[in-house]
Amino acid sequence: MMEQDTVRLLRECDAGIKMGVSSIEEMLPSVKSEELKRYLEKCKSGHEELKEEVQMLLVKYHDDGKEPGAMAKGMSWMKTNAKLAMDESDKTVADLITDGCNMGVKSLSRYLNQYEAADEKSKHIARRLIKLEEQAVIDIRQFL
Repeated sequence: MMEQDTVRLLRECDAGIKMGVSSIEEMLPSVKSEELKRYLEKCKSGHEELKEEVQMLLVKYHDDGKEPGAMAKGMSWMKTNAKLAMDESDKTVADLITDGCNMGVKSLSRYLNQYEAADEKSKHIARRLIKLEEQAVIDIRQFL
């Protein structure tokens, strides 16, 4: 059970990281403020560091990881492009990133509770990812 929960938690972290990086990359071209751009690049970099750790552990368990759900990715893309088409401002970018981070925190917290038999290393990665998302919300709050 421990290994199964560990792999499942790592997969969810993998999908969440991919979704976060993709969202940031999608919005960076719309950012006008150099300060907001730095915050988003810092967040993206943190996600990519965690992705490497997750990938190493998934290889150890002979697992390919998980892509974000097509429906979730499609809905995110539509919401992002619709909002940016109406108002391509740093405020809109900060709003969209805040929503995404909050959804990520909620999902990852749920998975931490659901896969309680996961090993401590995987739980630690999930908690670090949650902290990264929470910090991003704090950092970009000033642009809302």
